[in-house]
Amino acid sequence: MQKGKFITIDGVEGAGKSTQINFIFDYLNNKGINVILTREPGGSDIGEKIRALLLSADSNMHSDTELLLMFAARNEHIHTKILPTLAQGDWVLSDRFTDASYAYQGGGRGLDITRIAQLEDWVLQGFKPDMTLLLDVPVDIGMKRVASRGAKDRIEQEDLSFFKRVRDAYISRSEQYPKRIKLIDASQSAEHTSAQIQTILSTL
Repeated sequence: MQKGKFITIDGVEGAGKSTQINFIFDYLNNKGINVILTREPGGSDIGEKIRALLLSADSNMHSDTELLLMFAARNEHIHTKILPTLAQGDWVLSDRFTDASYAYQGGGRGLDITRIAQLEDWVLQGFKPDMTLLLDVPVDIGMKRVASRGAKDRIEQEDLSFFKRVRDAYISRSEQYPKRIKLIDASQSAEHTSAQIQTILSTL
């Protein structure tokens, strides 16, 4: 049996991930591919409990604690959902993955990248997505979209400078790993973004 493909979609707040995930899911299904949707933090019973703690507006925690919780949830996610699904030949589409830790905890929080890399090596043991779709949008546009959605979670409450560092870190990652991470302009219409994604996915 052929192993399934692992696709992740990432980006700053308000980049339109939810809309594009649904587009990708339908696109792959129409191609006859079995694909499951999942997310980070979350994706497992324990991971969803950790997600609630991480995103709760009244959860005050040290930045290192945030990073460790992210990787704890990721470990459960990988072993209980991602790897078993890929092993049976189905595809996995995840809303965020490890690149988000480099962007949010590394870029946004300013944590040492080498420490994040050590956790990545320990938890992932060389496992990588087959492709990462990175939706890029200027921070001011993204945050206007977030504001229109209503109440903000703990991460969304950070200031603009935080998200500018996050965006810079994402772009740096895409430049570092251009074969895996595909940078997509998500500043225009959802249809424009979907057209770019469809062209990229066709290569898989």
